[in-house]
Amino acid sequence: MPTLRFHRVHVYAMLFVVTGAWLVVGISPRFPPDETTVLAFGVGRTAPKMALPVGRTLLAVGAYYVAAGLLGLAGRRFARLATGTMILGGLLIFPTVLVAAAAGKQTNVLTMLNESLRLGTPIALGAIAGIWCERSGVINIAIEGMMLAGACFGFTTFFFLGERLPTNQALFISVLVAVVTGGLMALLHGVLSITFRTDQIVSGTVINILAIGVTSFVRREYLLSTRAGRVTLPSIEIPFLSELPVVGSVLFNNKPIFYSMFILVALTHVILFYTRWGLRTRAVGEHPRAADTVGIDVIRVRYMNVFISGLIAGLGGAWFSLETVGGFDDLMTNGKGFIALAAMIFGKWTPLGGLGGAMLFGFSEALGTRFQILGIPLPSQFLQIVPYVVTMIVLAGLVGRAIPPAAIGQPYEKQS
Repeated sequence: MPTLRFHRVHVYAMLFVVTGAWLVVGISPRFPPDETTVLAFGVGRTAPKMALPVGRTLLAVGAYYVAAGLLGLAGRRFARLATGTMILGGLLIFPTVLVAAAAGKQTNVLTMLNESLRLGTPIALGAIAGIWCERSGVINIAIEGMMLAGACFGFTTFFFLGERLPTNQALFISVLVAVVTGGLMALLHGVLSITFRTDQIVSGTVINILAIGVTSFVRREYLLSTRAGRVTLPSIEIPFLSELPVVGSVLFNNKPIFYSMFILVALTHVILFYTRWGLRTRAVGEHPRAADTVGIDVIRVRYMNVFISGLIAGLGGAWFSLETVGGFDDLMTNGKGFIALAAMIFGKWTPLGGLGGAMLFGFSEALGTRFQILGIPLPSQFLQIVPYVVTMIVLAGLVGRAIPPAAIGQPYEKQS
């Protein structure tokens, strides 16, 4: 007698069917037929706008969810089609929630997109930092501490130099200090986990605790007694590209670390998958003994990748203190380093996947802010936990089976 097997896709398919039925039967009838949401794509009277009837939009999305779920339950014959339709359904969650939340009002889609990209920037940088480190076989849960240290010492440098140098020059040097600080914290992680073969989870935890203590001391002893100004990195408008319709003002009139995030994602993808160094990194992370036998210096490769990871994490820290806030507060990274690890797992240790995960978390945080602007009657505390709830859902296996590098977390000792 054949046994009935439920795979992950079947669970997702049933979830789609239930969600779709709930939208069709339980949610869409609550909205009057004439109630609309106006989506604006820009600022001003001349900006393009789209009016969507809320009830019918939710009805259409719900019907699509039911159809996608039933297709997923139909069997292997439609497996590829079902996967594609469910991925599209997952993307539809974002505009659907926005349309429902702004019912009877107008909301700016470009502002929402800009906020999602901006808030996803440090998460993407943290995810890229994690990829460099973990692809070489070293677990890095110390991204949070590296970011925090970079944010603190970068901002501290700006205050010591701000009155002695021109503002932009002082800011540039401060960003470099933040980057180097992250690299030095990463080298400490490398010494503990690579040279002394300490448990890499313990090493990362120690660095996080060290960063909290050191930055709190620096803030209390030096920063609280200074005349704190709210100076941040200036925006850079890219000629011609910033004049593109719709997306020009969002993507090409931003600040330096925002641009560097996209550059680092592209560089990491190219280096990791199309260069000799990337091949060696992946070989060391998958099978260090085999890599050693063909002449690859496993220890050197791991040290270099851990150091690069720290440099990128330090740049992510500079985003908080030098590009966004113009100040430093205790624990100002607010767990973004750990969310970056979730984004890395979401992206299955690939740069483009990590960027997608970072934008998902950025959108969830921006959505909480948008709910407050629209006056949605939800407690602010509930809205603040949205990014962390999304993190737990992702880590619970929403993205399917995420397989890390085979040798991750395993210390390597060169045999004589």
